[in-house]
Amino acid sequence: MSRLDPPSLPSLSASPGPASPDRAADRPPRISLPHGDALALWLVFGALSAAWGSSFLFIKIGLDEGLPPLTLVTFRLLIAVTFLSVVLRVTGGRLPRQRGTIYRLAALGLINVAIPFGLITWGELWIPSALASILNGLVPLFTIVLAALLLRDEPITSNRLAGLAIGFVGAILLLSPQMAAADPAVDSSMMLLGELAVVVASLSYAFSVVYIRRSISGKPLVEDPIRGPRPLTPVETALPQCISALVIIGGLALVFERPGGVFIVPPTLPAWFAVGWLGIVGSGIAYLLFFRLISAWGATRTTLVTYVMPVVGIALGVLVLGERLDLAEVIGAILVIGGLVLANSSFGQRRLYGRGGQPAR
Repeated sequence: MSRLDPPSLPSLSASPGPASPDRAADRPPRISLPHGDALALWLVFGALSAAWGSSFLFIKIGLDEGLPPLTLVTFRLLIAVTFLSVVLRVTGGRLPRQRGTIYRLAALGLINVAIPFGLITWGELWIPSALASILNGLVPLFTIVLAALLLRDEPITSNRLAGLAIGFVGAILLLSPQMAAADPAVDSSMMLLGELAVVVASLSYAFSVVYIRRSISGKPLVEDPIRGPRPLTPVETALPQCISALVIIGGLALVFERPGGVFIVPPTLPAWFAVGWLGIVGSGIAYLLFFRLISAWGATRTTLVTYVMPVVGIALGVLVLGERLDLAEVIGAILVIGGLVLANSSFGQRRLYGRGGQPAR
């Protein structure tokens, strides 16, 4: 298996050390994350699965506690921006000031945060969190097509296509027992709109992943006074995109979700805990891990995290809450893991469609 963490890729936090003159301009500050081997990246993958796997549950908790969807996302992003601002200061990062870079990150905030956060949160008003998680599993399927069309190093290969298909079937089986808990009182037309909202959110996520690989990852977009132009670190990417999304979502919440002209705040302790978890873990920490991973693994492989998220949720239910496993959940977990292994293996890498260049590893 080839090395998954090229030396020139950005890490998560700064660390001192000399840099050769010919590489200094292209090397961002280092972060205190395990560096350089496949195991470290798989640990990042697992942590990201856990962070995002819990998000659907906490979105549902926030909504059930009385928070309107846009207001919930606004508080989530306020907390995320505060957390990431602290990380930026502690790690010695720099916010980009070049107009072109700001425009790129503002666009990323729209397609990678504002649109999917808003649509998924609104959709969960009408559909169960389990169904939202299944529909979010469309992200890798959308991504594999977009990446093959727009990126030179991510063609559609036999093993990737088969792995994605097997993983998606596994995700459906994993969550099928929970689908029986859907509220029969919900209007079917609103449920359909909720489903479509999550599908559009998944498509937006897929576009954003490809956009990151094509226009942001590895590009010298920040002016470092010591090293000169260099790529953005994960926090230097995550913070501006969250600020952009906060402006968009917060503005919409002020216009559409102020009954009596009063802005709603989380009314209960569980609501505060939900937005706190979503802001720090589901947004701040998750995006630091996400940008680290996508630089090393590429678009399609990174989005496989959406298949593992249901596994995390069900495992927590068994270990923490003492829930019992259904046979469909066991089979689904096996299929998800098998699809993940197949999509990441060197077996069956016959190119089916895509532009020139070697597949990203």
